Amino acid sequence: MTYGRDDVSEPASISLGIASRYASALFDLAKDDKALKALEADTAALSETLAASADLRDVIASPVISREDQAKVIAAIGSKLGISTLMANTLALMADKRRLFVLPQFLTALADMIAAEKGEVTAEVTAARALTAAQSKKLAETLKARVGKTVKLKTTVDESLIGGLVVKLGSTMIDTSVKAKLAALQNAMKEVG
Repeated sequence: MTYGRDDVSEPASISLGIASRYASALFDLAKDDKALKALEADTAALSETLAASADLRDVIASPVISREDQAKVIAAIGSKLGISTLMANTLALMADKRRLFVLPQFLTALADMIAAEKGEVTAEVTAARALTAAQSKKLAETLKARVGKTVKLKTTVDESLIGGLVVKLGSTMIDTSVKAKLAALQNAMKEVG
């Protein structure tokens, strides 16, 4: 069997499609029940737990772990986090249908839908050092003035940047890092020499 170049991205797009359908259905139910605030809290708590636990990521992605065991694990985590019944039922359904492997994309899609409903956008900020509260506030205000919407910052630290920031806001990327400036200078010097 031969694979074309398009086949490589197919599993990712299938996963995204599955995740989007579950997220859309849950979002609509939560909106109808006026439970978006609870959904937002559930989404944040599950995202943090998933990011912090390699074991959980392994459990939801493993084809050798039974759907019953996956369901027990996700139910125990949901109970510990105190997630809403709506989210717990959705996760149970996903476990029953062997769809927990799309949990990361599902949570991202939910977060995006909630942000859009609130008129917010998320900016991914990579900084050489952790930003102070004042710096984060100033950056959020500057970005809000640029895009006209409330901007939530999702900040990570990458010391290899040396200094400055890399900000991704939708399809726009602003790179003010020293690392990027040094790379540009190095390319300019190659052209001269």
